[in-house]
Amino acid sequence: MVEAIIWSHWTRALNVAFILSLIVLAVGCGIVVAYSKHRPAGAPLTWGEAMVGAFFAFFLMFVAYGIMPHQWLTFADNSLHWRKDKILNGPGDVIGKLPFTVTYEAVRDIIAVGLYLVGVSVQCVLWSVWQHRGETKPKELPTSAYGRPLVKKA
Repeated sequence: MVEAIIWSHWTRALNVAFILSLIVLAVGCGIVVAYSKHRPAGAPLTWGEAMVGAFFAFFLMFVAYGIMPHQWLTFADNSLHWRKDKILNGPGDVIGKLPFTVTYEAVRDIIAVGLYLVGVSVQCVLWSVWQHRGETKPKELPTSAYGRPLVKKA
């Protein structure tokens, strides 16, 4: 009996598919960053490398925009029972005093939109990391007491 209660608590608090998709996405992003440090910027690209890169990029986008939000919505609907008829009142009934009602379904959808926004942000950061691979920062020129750069004339 006690084991059933403990197992029910863990299955309610843990969604294996959502967490696994999050781990797969994090590992995939780490692979992109690590490979961007390894591959030189002007190196020629073979057809096979292009196909593997395209497949990998599509796979990461599929996980970020397809699997992960779906697993969150499924978890919120089935395990957490966040439906339209479940009203969010907040601590001390703070949200319940507002002139509109906030349902758990709205909170579920806002979290799903947040997952999409995080996905787009991470995708843009990865694009930037890939595009700026191999670049080095310019050396700082010494400055005078007035803040102007000192340039040595040849």
